[in-house]
This record gives sequence, structure tokens and C-alpha cells, in this order.
Amino acid sequence: MTIGSTISREPVGRLLGYLGLRRPRSDAPASSDAPDPGGVRQARRNLIAAIGGFLIENDLEVSPANLLVAHSAFSGRNPQLARQIARRSRSREGVSQQWINEVTSEETQHETRADLDRLMARLETNLDAFQTRSRAAHQMTRDYGSELEEHLTDLERLQKTGQIVSSLADLAKAMLERTRKAEDEMRRSEEEAKSLRRSLARAQRDAEVDYLTGLPNRRAFEALLERHYREARETPVALSVAFCDIDNFKAINDAHGHEAGDRVLKVIADTLAQISDDNCHVARHGGEEFVMLFRGLTPTEAAARLDGARARLADRRLVNRKTDTPFGVVTFSGGVADVFGYPGPRAALKAADDALYRAKEAGRNRVEIA
Repeated sequence: MTIGSTISREPVGRLLGYLGLRRPRSDAPASSDAPDPGGVRQARRNLIAAIGGFLIENDLEVSPANLLVAHSAFSGRNPQLARQIARRSRSREGVSQQWINEVTSEETQHETRADLDRLMARLETNLDAFQTRSRAAHQMTRDYGSELEEHLTDLERLQKTGQIVSSLADLAKAMLERTRKAEDEMRRSEEEAKSLRRSLARAQRDAEVDYLTGLPNRRAFEALLERHYREARETPVALSVAFCDIDNFKAINDAHGHEAGDRVLKVIADTLAQISDDNCHVARHGGEEFVMLFRGLTPTEAAARLDGARARLADRRLVNRKTDTPFGVVTFSGGVADVFGYPGPRAALKAADDALYRAKEAGRNRVEIA
């Protein structure tokens, strides 16, 4: 199914009813006769038709969660989700409720990470402000204590000054003691702030690593891509992106189990990591998908490097060491695109994604250039 496709009037009516909307009465003027500046109403009808068609054609429940998924995909809010749905629709597995639940879980985790990133950034900003103010207060307290100590020494040197000076000396001693305590507390606060910053840095690193493969995750890759895109645009240099997807991965999981499937994912990750360097970065994008960034390489050069890794993997004969059962030939397909051949990095990623699925349709175990 394609975005914007139409469905019969009866399913649309049921969907409108579910949404708490009503279809116009049969005696009401035709909606096409009413003014529709900018085609807003027609766009809404197309969106409702696309959502309804998606749910009905895939036999999905008309639930709030499924409606949110469909709306995110077909409204343009989440182009990546739309591509995932389109790919899944073209595959033999098709779109199922179980797959929708898995996708929803992944998206929720991604949104949670984004929220965590914002919170950590705010915490880091607050830590900066605290440390700056704490250092200033610490220095002021230290200077005050030093000056007070000098006055106290002068007072104690005076001879026969009487009770007033003696009282002043006692008061100055008490003030100096409290000042030193305050200075110690500020020093401890600074050490705690430094420790918290180190923990924050570790948490940020952990949040950018895929726990299974040890590669950077999707969030880390997106930040890396944006940075390299800005830098490469300022100093003209080639920039290519690639999507890779393990061929027939579901069959591996079905035949050998998910634990064995995880080990295959690690093998693919290691294979791609072997061609990585300072200008070639690989990350796990999610599921059985990997994404790569090639700086200084044209799409043809990047495709050649990726194809070399594909060929080396295809020559291997992997065995499930726990059962001594051969996995058979494990391969992946890839798609490569020129980042500067499209309006922006996201558009280039979509082009690489489309090239990947041309490789799939052409027989798998190959790399295509967008």
C-alpha cells in the first residue's frame, strides 16, 4: 500500500466514528463544492484514508497505539517509520501486530533516549554554573579567611590593649574557624560536582553504545552524521552514507533461536567494524540494520569498500558453536548514497535505504548505489 491510497467509504466511516467524527449527511452539500483553501481538508481526507487503509489491509486493531503509529508514519512526522512500514509491506513477512508492537517499543526507547539527552544536557549546564559559582565563592572565602587571619595576628601582637581588643580577638578566632569550615564544605561540594560530571560523561557514553554489538547506536550515528555534514560542507570533501541489512535474518532466528541470531549480529558488526577508521564509521541502526558514514569517499569508492566486506562475509561458513549446526552462508545487502547529492543528510539516508531494498529485490548479497 502507498501513502495517500484510498479505501472504501464504509471503513472510512467506521474510522471516523472511532475518532469521534461524523460523516456529512447525505443531504448536505458536497464537500467538493465548499472552499478548501490550500487543500487542507483534502489532505486530511487523504491522511484518514491512508491510516484506515493501513489498519484494515493489515488486519490491525483500531487501537490508540496503532492509530499513533499510523499517524506518525503517514502524516510525515516520522519518515523513517514510514520507510520501515513500506519495506515491511513489500517483504514476505508483511505487517503484523507483533511487528508493530516491536517498532513501537523501539520508537519509545528512542524518544526516551532523546528525553534523557535533554535532561543530561540541562544537568551539565547546571553543573557548569554551579562549579563556576562554587569556585568563585571558594576563592572569596579563602581570601576573606586570609585577611581575617592577618588582622587576628595583628590583634594578638598588641600588648596591654585591654578587654575590648581581647574580645575582638576571640570573635575573630571564632569567625576564622567558621570560615575555614565553610571553605572545606565548598571544597567537598566541588569534588562532588566533579565526580557527578565524570558519572554524567560515562552515562552519556553508555547511552551512545549498542549494548549487543558494542557499536555506536542510531542516536550516536545521527549526531556524528550531522557533525561531519557541517564540516564537509565547509571544506568540500566527499561524504557518503550506506545502509546494510542482514539477508534472511528472520530465517536464522527461526532456525537457530534469537540467542544464535544475536551472535550472527555480532559477526556482522565485527565484519563492518574491520573496514572502519577515522573517516569510516559504522553503527547499529536497529534490528538487523547497520548504517555507515564514509568521509572522503565517493559513493563508488564507498560501495567498493563495503562490497569487499560483503564478499569476505559471504565466503565464510559460520557454525552455531552451541549446537554445531551450520548457519550456512550468511550475507548482507547494502545501499550507498552521496550525502551532497540530496537536500540533506536525512534525504541521503532515505536514498541509501531505497538502494538497499533495490539490492534486496535484485537477489540480495549485493551493494547498490543510489
